[in-house]
Amino acid sequence: MDFNLALVIVVTTILGIGLEGCDSKIVQFIFGDSLSDVGNNMHLSRSLAQASLPWYGIDMGNGLPNGRFTNGRTVADIIGDKMGLPRPPAFLDPSISEKVILENGVNYASGGGGILNETGAYFIQKFSLDKQIELFQGTQDLIRAKIGKRAAVKFFQEARYVVALGSNDFINNYLMPVYTDSWTYNDETFMDYLIGTLQRQLKLLHDLGAKQLVVFGLGPMGCIPLQRVLTTTGNCREKANKLALTFNEAVSKLVDELEKQFPDSIYRFGDAYDVVYDVISNPNKYGFQNSNSPCCSFWNIRPALTCVPASSLCKDRSKYVFWDEYHPTDSANELIANELIKKFGLLNADQGGAPSPAPAVAPSPED
Repeated sequence: MDFNLALVIVVTTILGIGLEGCDSKIVQFIFGDSLSDVGNNMHLSRSLAQASLPWYGIDMGNGLPNGRFTNGRTVADIIGDKMGLPRPPAFLDPSISEKVILENGVNYASGGGGILNETGAYFIQKFSLDKQIELFQGTQDLIRAKIGKRAAVKFFQEARYVVALGSNDFINNYLMPVYTDSWTYNDETFMDYLIGTLQRQLKLLHDLGAKQLVVFGLGPMGCIPLQRVLTTTGNCREKANKLALTFNEAVSKLVDELEKQFPDSIYRFGDAYDVVYDVISNPNKYGFQNSNSPCCSFWNIRPALTCVPASSLCKDRSKYVFWDEYHPTDSANELIANELIKKFGLLNADQGGAPSPAPAVAPSPED
C-alpha cells in the first residue's frame, strides 16, 4: 500500500519549473498500480482487479465507477490539478489518440501490477511494469508516425516519467504463500531479485528517452486494513513495514547510481513513508476518526477485498483514511497531497496554484 504518488507528481513538477525555450507541451507518462490506475483495468475484461462496480467513484463526477480504486480522486489527480498539469488518460481509454497523447501523455497504470511479471497472477489479467513499458514502446511508434522521428525524440525526452509500483510485489506476491516467490526466496534474496529487475526496467526506459524520471518509495503497507486483519492483534504488520523501508533504501541507492551513470538525465527518488505513517498512526490529528478499517466493506465480513454493490458504507467517508482494504479515500488522498506540497514548499504566494475542488460528497446508499 502506498500513498506516495503525490510526492512523485510534486517532484516531477519541480523538475519542470524553469524550463526555457521549450515550444512543446510537457506531459507525463505514468507507470503504476491500482493507486494510480485511472481506468485501464476496466477495459481488461478478464481481470479480477476491478474498480468497475459501485461504490467506486461515488464522490467523483457523476458518481459512477471510472476505474479509480477509490471513492473520488487519486493523489495524482489532486496534485496534477493544483499544478495545472493535464491528467494523462488511461492507455486503454477508447478516446485516446495521437492528439490526446501529445496534449496529455498516457497513464499505463494497472491494478494488481508489479515490478515482477509474476506478481498479482491470481488477478488473471493486469499490466506488469514490463508490459507497461512494452505498451509505451507502441505509443512511441504511434507518435513517430504522426510527427516524425526528430520531433518525437524531442517530445519524449522533454516528458516527465513516473514509476510508481512495488507494493503488490510484496502484498500480492512475496508475502502470500500461494506464490512460489514466497518460498523460493528469503527477504534478502527476494529484495535483490526485485531491485535487479527494477534496475533493468529503468535502464530500458532511459534507452527509450526517459531523461527526467522519478521512482517512488513504498508507504507503510503493513498498516493497510488488509494487512491488519491478517494479524491476531489488529495492529500493523511490522514485517511488511520493514520490507517497505528496506525497499525504499535500496531504490534510493539505485536511483542515485543511475543518475551518476546517465549524466544526461535527471533521476529522483520520492519517499513519503513518514508522512503516511503519521496519518495512519494519528488520525485524529488530521481530522479522521478511523485509520484501521475500510469505509466500504461487506458488512462484518473481513477481509472484504473489494467494494461491491452489496457492500455497506461508513456514515461519513471524509472521516475514514481507507476506502477499501487496500486504498485510501478521497479525503486521505487530499490530505496526503496537501501535506506533501507543504513539506516540499512547492506552492507559495507568488506561484499561487488554483486548488483542486473536492467533489461534493454523495450520501451513503443507506442514508
